[in-house]
Amino acid sequence: MRPRVLVAAIGNVFLGDDGFGLEVLTALAGADLPNWVQIADYGISGTHLADLLGGYDTTILLDATPHGRAPGSLSLIDAGPEGLSASAAADAHGLPRDAVFRLLRLLGGDAGRVLIICCEPARTTGGVGLSPGVAAAVPVAVAAVTELVWGGAADATQARFGRLAPA
Repeated sequence: MRPRVLVAAIGNVFLGDDGFGLEVLTALAGADLPNWVQIADYGISGTHLADLLGGYDTTILLDATPHGRAPGSLSLIDAGPEGLSASAAADAHGLPRDAVFRLLRLLGGDAGRVLIICCEPARTTGGVGLSPGVAAAVPVAVAAVTELVWGGAADATQARFGRLAPA
């Protein structure tokens, strides 16, 4: 059976809070996740998202993205047609996510429903380790991923974190 859910981190651990996604993945190692969940670290290159050609029911991306909120604030983007434009403007990792997903669809792949858990960074300059606010957001993000994997409603998570409006 193919994995039904992909949870992927995007970011650079050598740029402070940009390592948020990987810290969430590390914390997820101890979470109660079903065997149909695949965990992946896509680092700094959004082009690795082309791995989605195999298809998933749901893709959950974890990323530190600035949106002008308090450091450590979490947001959830339900990346439908409107959500991808909101997330694309915030992507600092090269190829915009909306372009990756358009390419994926063109090649016949399917990422399923795409959810992006965003964390507001305090700093993304050289250095390893998260700022206190972002570090405090990691267990909250782990709980959100676990809830979403087990069928929790994205609307409830968006209500807790805040919904990002399309750009």
